[in-house]
Amino acid sequence: MIKINQNPLSFNDPYIRIPSGISMTFKNGNTISIQFGCGNYSSNKKQSKSETSTAEIAIINEEGNFYSFGGDEVKGWCDADDVAYWIDFAAKFNF
Repeated sequence: MIKINQNPLSFNDPYIRIPSGISMTFKNGNTISIQFGCGNYSSNKKQSKSETSTAEIAIINEEGNFYSFGGDEVKGWCDADDVAYWIDFAAKFNF
């Protein structure tokens, strides 16, 4: 399943929400969240935009446990190659 997520346009406009991320759930039960909107650890941290050079990711298993990126539940500032790597990882790895 692929779901489009929304984030606030900016901290000044928290009620205006725009598409600024996706989450994908794989057959192994893992979900990857890829966010690039206001408040996320991405090049759009201060304002949501329709494109970005970096994104924040999180990987959650079907029990609701987050994958640990060196002690952090999210990994920020991922470029397109990083995001592609972690999508493949989430689809194949069980934790």
